[in-house]
This record gives sequence, structure tokens and C-alpha cells, in this order.
Amino acid sequence: MSAHGHVDLGHTVAGWTGTAIALVGSTAAGAALCLSWTPGIWIGLAVVAASGIVTWLLHLAGWGKPSGPRPESQWDWRVRDTAARTGHADCLGCRVSGPRRAPAAAPAPRSAASLPAPDSSA
Repeated sequence: MSAHGHVDLGHTVAGWTGTAIALVGSTAAGAALCLSWTPGIWIGLAVVAASGIVTWLLHLAGWGKPSGPRPESQWDWRVRDTAARTGHADCLGCRVSGPRRAPAAAPAPRSAASLPAPDSSA
């Protein structure tokens, strides 16, 4: 058991890939900065920006996971998310991806019955 308890921290193919690409881009930008090579700085920063797009596309393809608790059988980072086709609730990336996922991923409106009751002890 880890220091975080018995929970899934959400390590995914999308997350690891995006992190690796961003690391390469920031290293390239830093090396270009040390060499005073302005185009290299911009190239490195473009690679960092591309890492966000790659991570988002992998998430939409099912290699990312929604936030929140998941069954222990889905904790491995190589497990593909089968719910990615319909979109994840409360996921900005799924809502931005287009109308196919937007209705399924849109948060449900809160009714008065779902709101907590006011405290009457005052």
C-alpha cells in the first residue's frame, strides 16, 4: 500500500505520454535558452503545447480516465476506458470535443430535491 492509501491516482497512457512529450519540449526550450537560440525556444514551447493536444486526443480515444473513484480492476494504466465514446460527466475536454460527446458529458441540472436541507438548528 502506498502513502496515498488504497486509491487510484489516475495514471494513464494519455497522462504518461503527454508528460513525456512536455518533458522533451521543455528540455529543448531550456537548452535553446542556454544556447541563446530563439527559434529553438519557440520550437520547444510548440512541442509543450502539442503535448496538451496529444494528451487530449488520447483521452478522447479512451486512453485517459475520468476523475473520481474507479473499480480496482481499472486501476492499471494500460486499461482502456470504455466510457470514452460517450464522454465523461463534468469533463471539459469531452464537452469541447464536439456535439457527439457534449450531451452525454454535460453535467445534469441540480434539482431542489438534490440540494442539502438548510440547517434549522439556529
